[in-house]
Amino acid sequence: MSTQIHNAGSNPAAADPVARVRTLNDAFRRSFAGGQVVETPGVVELREADRITLLLAVRRFDRFDADNDPYCEHDFGAVEVGGQRFFWKIDTYDRALLGHSPDPTDPAVTTRVLTIMRADEY
Repeated sequence: MSTQIHNAGSNPAAADPVARVRTLNDAFRRSFAGGQVVETPGVVELREADRITLLLAVRRFDRFDADNDPYCEHDFGAVEVGGQRFFWKIDTYDRALLGHSPDPTDPAVTTRVLTIMRADEY
């Protein structure tokens, strides 16, 4: 019988719920896997090349600061594509999408939803 000992010091995200949420949000935003991506009508109506550029900009976003990330969860950002400003936002829901997640650090009970919108649609 083997015994595993988990040392929180070896994985800071395990000991810090905010770090865990940040890690999960970053992984989802960079891959678009493990949740749902929603595009508003203003995004869907973009020319194909601009839409692809926008999705890549969201995936590559890394300019988090106190203004756009006050809770250090990496759940919001703004990008500019084709002279237009866009926002993206990650929200955490329960698995049935009926309300907020009971524990955003636990993917087993959480569905992440990434919404991408024109700034004027916010």
